[in-house]
Amino acid sequence: MRVVILSAGQGRRLLPLTNNFPKCMLCIHGRSLLEWQVDELFKCGIEQVTVVVGYGADQVEKLLADRYESQRVRTIYNPFFAVADNLVSCWVARTEMNGDFILLNGDTLFETAVLQCLLASPDRPITVVTDRKLTYDADDMKVMLDGERLVRIDKDIPLNQVDAESVGMISFRGEGPALFRAVIEQALRRPQGLKQWYLSGIDEMARSMAVWTCSIEGLQWVEIDYPTDLKEAERLVRNWIQRQDLAAGTG
Repeated sequence: MRVVILSAGQGRRLLPLTNNFPKCMLCIHGRSLLEWQVDELFKCGIEQVTVVVGYGADQVEKLLADRYESQRVRTIYNPFFAVADNLVSCWVARTEMNGDFILLNGDTLFETAVLQCLLASPDRPITVVTDRKLTYDADDMKVMLDGERLVRIDKDIPLNQVDAESVGMISFRGEGPALFRAVIEQALRRPQGLKQWYLSGIDEMARSMAVWTCSIEGLQWVEIDYPTDLKEAERLVRNWIQRQDLAAGTG
């Protein structure tokens, strides 16, 4: 299984922390966000990781080259990162989507159990990882569900129709990668394509075919968009390390 991580953006909502390097290189308890992601992926048996880079690409590439073997972690440069949204990052990485793969947002920090839950889910073409909480805000990528099937995914879903939120992790298996590539390529033929999220393509697909979900309710993750999210990430990582130490008998 391959994973594609979308890490081309700067992370403007975290300025001035991201003045000199991209969001994916922010330090969380001694490691960059990107390193935490890749390390968790490898723990779960992921064989190859492709990172889509853009802002601060040279810095990210050096970090990865210093830390990982090139045959396991590679990068693809998105030259349009400053003028386009993440649908274009998916288009740039479409050659990495020929077999089963997982698409991961570059700002999602997650415990190992989140990915394990997705990997253990039924073998379906498209599976969106979701979580539930008591309230949702304007920035949450909200979802509407019919059982385990995805009905809608969008930030603008009315609050009284929201069932959960997207975690920023999706698996594509079997015919799923080809279907997703086709939607991406078609979307970029439209004038608004450059400014679309890739999840708008998933929303479009859910209207014409079965798109499934995998709930990770009760497991720990955080989307890092603001300085307060960094504090939450630090807290979660400390908890995970303490839990691992206790399990190993060293805590």
